[in-house]
Amino acid sequence: MIEFRRIAFIAAGMLLAAMPLTAQDNGGGVTRRSPSERRGQQQQQDGPQVTQRMQQFYETDGNSVSDADRAWMRVIYRQLDLDKDQNAPLYFPEEPVDGQLNLFRVIMQLLADNRVSAYEYLDGREIFSDQYRINVRDMLDRFHIYYQPAKGSTDKNPRFTIEEADVPANEVLSYYLIERWEYDTRSNRVRPTVEAICPVLHRSGDFGGEALKYPMFWVKFSDIRPWLAQQMIFLSDDNNLPTCSIDDFFNLTMYDGEIYKTRNLKNKSMAQMYPDPDDRRRAADSHQAPLDNFGT
Repeated sequence: MIEFRRIAFIAAGMLLAAMPLTAQDNGGGVTRRSPSERRGQQQQQDGPQVTQRMQQFYETDGNSVSDADRAWMRVIYRQLDLDKDQNAPLYFPEEPVDGQLNLFRVIMQLLADNRVSAYEYLDGREIFSDQYRINVRDMLDRFHIYYQPAKGSTDKNPRFTIEEADVPANEVLSYYLIERWEYDTRSNRVRPTVEAICPVLHRSGDFGGEALKYPMFWVKFSDIRPWLAQQMIFLSDDNNLPTCSIDDFFNLTMYDGEIYKTRNLKNKSMAQMYPDPDDRRRAADSHQAPLDNFGT
């Protein structure tokens, strides 16, 4: 009899262990959720989740070509004006709509959550090292962006809460972009890749007048790609479905950017090398033409 009770007790325990975790506890009325349900709920709260494997894939994708496989390389600096129709998908929606964010809001969210690093905008130089990593709190103060320390924020892991209305997305009207064009001898083709992005704030002074441009910081494109790949945008008024990710938008060079500098020995911008606007335009066209002719 004792042996029978012991077997029955073990069987009951096995039955309870096999029951779904979504069953309710009749005594306390608490619903238990399965781990997959809890992960889904957490993803809804925290936005798109990026695993370490995903991040490593995007960090190495396009950067795995060794110097021995590169026969030629050219570094191009572009300015993307968001008032151009072709670049409008990076600006809209101005406010979050059904989970859709524009490029600047995605970047600010990542910086506020301390998920990626940003680097100082050094006029004429770009150095993506720890020495030039920005302090996000100082950057927010410098551009008068209101914030609160986020729950769980520490000195080693500072995180911030920024209200949607306080993100100056409507003032970021252009971006600076660093492109790297490489000839890969393995594939026998030119590979254009985006290396870094800099949001540019257009802000008028206290007395009005023409808005001044304030480059805010650089972020490495490879650092933010995992999140851009999950942020969908729509490209035209003819199709209101978001059919393209921001990552694809850049990798397929769907943007329209004016060349304002090429990497050169004297580290001069086009404006410094060609003060006359017409000369500058002709020089920019001469740099663009070979890039357009690659592969044709």
